Amino acid sequence: MSVAAAPAVPRRDVRLAPRWAVRVAHLIPLVVLPSGLWRIALVTGVPIGATLHGVPVRPGLGESLYIVALSLVSEALALLSLGLVRPWGEVLPRRLPLVGGRRVPPWFAVTAATAGAVALTLIWGYAAWGVAVNGNDLGFPPAGFALLVVCYAPLLLWGPLLLVLAGSYHHRHRPTHPARPATPRRP
Repeated sequence: MSVAAAPAVPRRDVRLAPRWAVRVAHLIPLVVLPSGLWRIALVTGVPIGATLHGVPVRPGLGESLYIVALSLVSEALALLSLGLVRPWGEVLPRRLPLVGGRRVPPWFAVTAATAGAVALTLIWGYAAWGVAVNGNDLGFPPAGFALLVVCYAPLLLWGPLLLVLAGSYHHRHRPTHPARPATPRRP
């Protein structure tokens, strides 16, 4: 009695991610975490210095749901960067309907990561520029504003780190061309 083995996913000769790239991929969720924790603290009423005219900021139910969802989605997107250094980022999970078990096209992974990196760099660069120009226009007390800046400043690294990872992924997955045979020279 023999059991048929599941068809193997074709393996390509792909180099493993360098150790530095693995570290960068693990660093990305950590640079996103402080802002998410700040937002969760805001929603749960932790005194983080988010006050307007001395009154603590208390978001309503709809705002609170949005803030929590934003924090969870941001962290989930940051965790996707691990797919650029792990095998699960090269083959879609089998549990996905229609596409499960298929190879992720390298051009798609590189394009998505690069577009995300550029968007993140522009978004957080613009936000930092706004803080530099306008300062504490939220009216938070100085200590509360300082905590906000400390928690959000690491987001400036998200885009550049993701761009470096996308470059590493591209470098590892670019097609290799066999050496061309030497052509004889004409006399």
